[in-house]
Amino acid sequence: MKPIQFNDKKIDSFLFMELSDLAKALTKNEEVEVEFGFRSYYDVIQQKAYVSHFWDLRERKEMIAGLKSEVYLRCIGNINHTNMLEYKAFVRKIKSANLTSFAKQLFMLLEDIRLEGICIRQRPGTKKAFVKRREVYRKYFEDQLKVNIVKSVYTDALFNAIYLLITSESPLEEIPTINQSVDLIIPFLQRELPNIYEASNTEDTTKICWTIIEVLDEVLTADMLNIYFLLPETVLLEIDNGQTFSDLKRKDKLKNDDMLTKNHDDEDKHEDALPTWHRETETTTKSFLQFDLEQGTKTDLIGQGVRKGESGDQAMGIVQGSSQQSSQSDFSQMELMEGDHEEKNVGGDSPYGKENRYAVAHQVDILSPSANDIALYRDYKTLVTPYQKKLTQTIKKTVEAKKILPKNDLHFGRLNRKLTKLLTDDRPRMFYKKTNPSTQLDAVFSLLVDCSASMFDKMDHTKSGITLFHETLKTLFIPHQIVGFWEDTADATETNQPNYFQTVIDFQSSLRKTSGFEIMQLQAQEDNRDGFAIRYITKQLLQRIENQKFLLVFSDGEPAAFGYDQNGIVDTHEAVLYARKNNIEVINIFLANGEISEGQRSTFENIYGKFSIVVENLEELSDVLFPLLKKLLLKTIHTD
Repeated sequence: MKPIQFNDKKIDSFLFMELSDLAKALTKNEEVEVEFGFRSYYDVIQQKAYVSHFWDLRERKEMIAGLKSEVYLRCIGNINHTNMLEYKAFVRKIKSANLTSFAKQLFMLLEDIRLEGICIRQRPGTKKAFVKRREVYRKYFEDQLKVNIVKSVYTDALFNAIYLLITSESPLEEIPTINQSVDLIIPFLQRELPNIYEASNTEDTTKICWTIIEVLDEVLTADMLNIYFLLPETVLLEIDNGQTFSDLKRKDKLKNDDMLTKNHDDEDKHEDALPTWHRETETTTKSFLQFDLEQGTKTDLIGQGVRKGESGDQAMGIVQGSSQQSSQSDFSQMELMEGDHEEKNVGGDSPYGKENRYAVAHQVDILSPSANDIALYRDYKTLVTPYQKKLTQTIKKTVEAKKILPKNDLHFGRLNRKLTKLLTDDRPRMFYKKTNPSTQLDAVFSLLVDCSASMFDKMDHTKSGITLFHETLKTLFIPHQIVGFWEDTADATETNQPNYFQTVIDFQSSLRKTSGFEIMQLQAQEDNRDGFAIRYITKQLLQRIENQKFLLVFSDGEPAAFGYDQNGIVDTHEAVLYARKNNIEVINIFLANGEISEGQRSTFENIYGKFSIVVENLEELSDVLFPLLKKLLLKTIHTD
């Protein structure tokens, strides 16, 4: 199991979710995502705003401002004020240039500068983030300029100088000498670059960029070595020339997800395009073809299922809609003919979260306990018996005390026959309750055990701790289950990630006297997709009728699975929040087996909040679990 790191710095899940919420709020589109990338850009096809790793190692204030500025650029600027087809045309045009990389990066730099001004004008609150962004980038490019001059990387040095010139607040900005030929074109750049502040669209950016490239192409002999800004060519290749950028941004979907086939024999051909109307059209036309595209259909009409039109259909359709009865033919008994369409998971909405839309749950059968399993379990049971007996006695005494505890002098309940307190007390408590608390605790537990490969050296101690839980809960007649989980690394693909759940103790068998030996079948396996596993168990717990529900997650590290390295922490945190919103208490037992770093501790606090218990010495696992289980059981009694 690998740690989730970005340049040796682990992701802050709260900050990541803040950026995601910011992107959704700015775009008013729940489908927009935020991801970390090598450089920042907007993927119009996947609807993803990439923020750069450039900010990872900065001071926290600088990092937050920088990341937010990139969300602003992508979700205010690119989405609303960028023509992606112009991007694509520019890429085709510069293929003949010698300075291809320089041209792409200059174009992205100029476009970002243009969009930055738009963002600040439309949302003045973004100015603070952009001011900090410029401060950091100016310091960075000043250092890069010096380094590139020393290394004689003149094209990169010129690009660094261009950033300093274009963001300078003084017309007297001094640029160090780069080389003789480059120095001669600095005055030209000082005249041309400010034009970007007058640019009103992407086409203007293209013209300014192309004007500069035509001159530099004759002066510079080598292209850039470094990448400071990224033009997303792979995304542009997917954009069809027949689509406008407005089409790509379209959010409204048809209410009917079916398809209408053309009848070419009856097709009414027109030379001119007939205008249509829909909610995104600014002005309507006088054309007869005014209909709402969102109400349209893509139905694949098969066989003879289309009835002949009647006079009056057009007029009455306004009143009666599509349910009008035909007087010429009765089709009420006609069977609906459907193609053989299999329902497949194509990456849409998933009940287990967006990051787990391709995760598939598989149940692993347990085997009959072997003689070795039985012997080993008895050894563990002997070790935890002192804890189990002490805990059981404490809980039983507490239950008994609550049972005989008087229920008098209450503010509400049954009226007491002794009314003297009405005369003697200012605020008399005249009521009592006639109750007999149940000796059976109204609670249910699920123990979720991480069976990833890194648990190899911790599994024996984990089984010992789980044995303590099982024996105690069994003695107190509290139903529970114990489930190991892992993901199959070898078989995982982009569209299918098999996840395995091994329920060694289920709710039905948990109270049997002979149960427990099956726990020994838990073994270290492969990866762990924690968010999916927590949601999977949450769904089972929600079907239970008990009042108190507890989910304990035993793990030794961060989530790590196929395509899960970046968003695993966030997804797991969201799964925990979902469980808690449904009145399931989620607690993590972090099995460290040694001192842990502040980064690891911070990561688990990001996921589980304050409900994460760190066990640095696995030999003391039972000592740690004893007070935890005691606290949870006492809480169950007091809320009964």
